[in-house]
Amino acid sequence: MRLRILSCLLLLAVCFDAMASDLYTTINLLRDGDGNCDATKQLHPLKRKAALERIARDLARGVKLEQSLKAAGYRATRVSALTISGNGIGAQAAEILERQGYCQQLQDAAMTEVGIYLDDRQAWIVMAAPFAPSVAMNEESAGQRVLELVNQARATRRTCGSQAFNAARPLRWNDLLAEAALLHSEDMARFNYFSHGGRDGSTPLQRVEQAGYRYRVVGENIAGGQMKPEDAVAGWIRSPTHCANLMNPVFTEMGVAFAVDQKSKLGVYWTQDFGTPR
Repeated sequence: MRLRILSCLLLLAVCFDAMASDLYTTINLLRDGDGNCDATKQLHPLKRKAALERIARDLARGVKLEQSLKAAGYRATRVSALTISGNGIGAQAAEILERQGYCQQLQDAAMTEVGIYLDDRQAWIVMAAPFAPSVAMNEESAGQRVLELVNQARATRRTCGSQAFNAARPLRWNDLLAEAALLHSEDMARFNYFSHGGRDGSTPLQRVEQAGYRYRVVGENIAGGQMKPEDAVAGWIRSPTHCANLMNPVFTEMGVAFAVDQKSKLGVYWTQDFGTPR
């Protein structure tokens, strides 16, 4: 009897696995514009991810999505979960997904991975964009883009919080300031912290001095999580204290650098050092 039950359970597991495989195929066909899910652009197929399958299973057991993501150790920049039900769900999945209006959700271009859990009457589908921080520019290009954006901002009168600034002269690039900025960004990324104070207790003044920069005055902006220079600069402009640094007419030079570490909380860390040489 025990052997017979085991055989039945094994057959059932094989059956569900086959149904799940079919459902993965169905989802990617609908994502590609099959049936009534018209596609406006070509999308990459979603990749099957074991961690998302575990999360889908947890959802079936009543676990909340956020709790399940944390338990699975899956970091996502975006996640979407849906469930469908009905008799013979494997064969009817495409029709059910279309009828319930899930085409737009399935065709979300940001999503790249998917996991499914199903039983004989219901399927849980979890799609996600995994946390994958990156800056699609090299260090030099990103630095020059930040310099360009900062000088565009300085060319216009601006109010930073309650402090008004006239237009200021453009800044020059300085390699020593950029070197100090890079070392601090790398340290924050590697050791997962976000602060003007270095892990070794260093201050911005000490760091630029250690890089060999001789200064009359120094300032520093930091940012975290932004994957484009435009986003980093926009965030600094919105912040009164960072904006004041950016608009300060006393500064004549700047250097900026970023560092990336997927294991860190913010993923991408930016440091911008301002200075006026002696």
